[in-house]
Amino acid sequence: MASKPPKGDPVQDAPQVAEVQHAAAGLPAIGHTLRMAQQQMGVRRTALTLLRVNQKDGFDCPGCAWPEPEHRHKAEFCENGAKAVAEEATLRRVTPDFFAAHPVADLASRSGYWLGQQGRLTHPMYLAEGAERYEPVSWERAFDIVADELATLESPDESVYYTSGRTSNEAAFLYQLFARELGTNNLPDCSNMCHESSGSALTETIGIGKGSVLLEDLYQSDLIIVAGQNPGTNHPRMLSALEKAKRNGAKIITVNPLPEAGLERFKNPQTPQGMLKGTALTDLFLQIRLGGDQALFRLLNKLILDTDGAVDEEFVREHTHGYEEFTEAARDADWDETLAATGLERARIEEALAMVLASKRTVVCWAMGLTQHKHAVPTIREVVNFLLLRGNIGRPGAGVCPVRGHSNVQGDRTMGIFERPAPAFLDALEKEFGFAPPREHGLDVVRAIKALRDGEAKVFFAMGGNFVAASPDTEVTEAAMRKARLTVHVSTKLNRSHAVTGARALILPTLGRTERDLQITPEGKHAEQFVTVEDSMGMVHASRGRLEPASPHLLSEPAIVCRLARRVLGAESATPWEEFEKDYATVRDRIARVIPGFEDFNARVADPAGFTLPHAPRDERRFPTATGKANFTAAPVEFPAVPKGRLLLQTLRSHDQYNTTIYGLDDRYRGIKNGRRVVLVNPEDARELNLADGSYADLVSEWKDGVERRAPGFRIVHYPTARGCAAAYYPETNVLIPLDATADTSNTPASKSVVVRLEQSGTD
Repeated sequence: MASKPPKGDPVQDAPQVAEVQHAAAGLPAIGHTLRMAQQQMGVRRTALTLLRVNQKDGFDCPGCAWPEPEHRHKAEFCENGAKAVAEEATLRRVTPDFFAAHPVADLASRSGYWLGQQGRLTHPMYLAEGAERYEPVSWERAFDIVADELATLESPDESVYYTSGRTSNEAAFLYQLFARELGTNNLPDCSNMCHESSGSALTETIGIGKGSVLLEDLYQSDLIIVAGQNPGTNHPRMLSALEKAKRNGAKIITVNPLPEAGLERFKNPQTPQGMLKGTALTDLFLQIRLGGDQALFRLLNKLILDTDGAVDEEFVREHTHGYEEFTEAARDADWDETLAATGLERARIEEALAMVLASKRTVVCWAMGLTQHKHAVPTIREVVNFLLLRGNIGRPGAGVCPVRGHSNVQGDRTMGIFERPAPAFLDALEKEFGFAPPREHGLDVVRAIKALRDGEAKVFFAMGGNFVAASPDTEVTEAAMRKARLTVHVSTKLNRSHAVTGARALILPTLGRTERDLQITPEGKHAEQFVTVEDSMGMVHASRGRLEPASPHLLSEPAIVCRLARRVLGAESATPWEEFEKDYATVRDRIARVIPGFEDFNARVADPAGFTLPHAPRDERRFPTATGKANFTAAPVEFPAVPKGRLLLQTLRSHDQYNTTIYGLDDRYRGIKNGRRVVLVNPEDARELNLADGSYADLVSEWKDGVERRAPGFRIVHYPTARGCAAAYYPETNVLIPLDATADTSNTPASKSVVVRLEQSGTD
């Protein structure tokens, strides 16, 4: 067992285990939501704040990116959204006195859970070279420190500008504008670690790296396939949409190595019947082995081709390219290979095929379970093949639905947060702002870590997020960050990244989504600002905070970028940074002239419901690819090979977690309580490997050329996961994923297919 944690930090490595649950939400979710919210905000603040979440005149939830329906419930939030809001709107504060009492070495010894529970940051803080503690610093001095360090670089490409998905459209646009005016495309973001595989596959096959469906399409669908995704924990409001689709007659196939409570039964807390009985969502559960999805969809495609009248030949003829090459590859799909890759029974695949053939309108939804494998991009291409065969793109009730995680992660990419920008975007930027943006591709997350490790990058600036805890290969990542000359984090709360610093470090505290944003006009008056976000389905809408800021020393993200740009770029910049800071409408005017789909931005976002961005495949069945058509693709079928005595591990979230933010130490639906260092193992696998339930083991990942990583002290939990597979929570297991273990093409860390052996640790 791990050593005793520091005072006040709860023990997390001796969890209790109860029965797995088979329904999500309901009364327990209401009780848990209110209890956690009131602990952070108090009773009155809880009521005032939660009733404004996701409302047309309120603020966008800082959690997931699931879209809001046109007609919204007064409580248009889920349990995990309420937790995210509560931690942002908390009454707890992290002041300079806190940093005086806690040296960086102490912060580094704390758990992510403890750090997050301390509350909101209140002052800019600076860690001088060789210092043991952060000390308060003025905003002017903070910007001077960044500017002085940047001035010493031999090239702007020695600096890196990371972005979290919570950054607004306005802040993201300004941030990428600053980086490019400085002279670099080093703009890695959290998409590099999650849906980059989706963007790569969809851009190649349909011409746009986003989903093609709206909420109304789910409601009109005959069949919804949910693959590699857990809505009950990661975006629970999706369950309401699935429930409505079921009422309208849709069938649902779930493809997942783990049974997930929310997809079994949803107890809608917004209706009396929902809370008491709930709705069974899944009609067919395909408990697939990790990494077997490409093989499954390839075989389904072969079976569709072999069925008379199943292919939409008119659509294929008029709108697609590469059909012949694809069919040649698909017809080679082999039943034995597919059963080995998927672990499924033949009868279950045949049942799925019957449901597919009976559907005229099919949607496929997916998340990290598909995107974080070595062969993730070919897998998603195969999903597109599956939909193209029956004309299920550009038809109401049908399409691709990659479910983005973080609120506005999709908007950040739309605003230009991308290390490989399209030439057309750079041309528009140059025309609007009168400078020549760099054309050479920049660094994504994995390459940025390597550049820091190798001394090729020296300044790291993060707009939100918790980069250290989110990235793979934890020890390598932390060592790389410590080699930087300066690390800067724009944050609302304390996290692990603030304790893993370069030679010098800054923490810049910012407003949250829940807070009122007042800027001073040229006339000296306070003018309330709002920002905008784009949800997972390409809807753009306004977000307006209403709470008083946690501290008078906070700046908004747009203000931080604008002031930094003025200090760094100086009088040589013709960009009106001061004007942008005072009035975000002027930023939106420029976005409207640079980014297609945002014409008349200010006028259109005045609509309380927002507006939908154009999507050529969905709207016109027009595919802006290199061929001018939707592209069928053919690739060899891949799936992970697992040596005897090993298991295939996926990293995942607990229910008391959102990305790297840990709200609590329970995973209610999976029966885990008071701890996170658990590994879920199929009981039959456990017996074969002599792994007793309740015993402890070290997880040792095995990669090519003998590369190994170790995560010690995990409690073994016998759990109904797919045979040959295991699961454990991140960020605790990020240490197991070598920096070079990434998806082909997208370079996304392959966190869902890690070959591990379990070595008994002797801990009890």
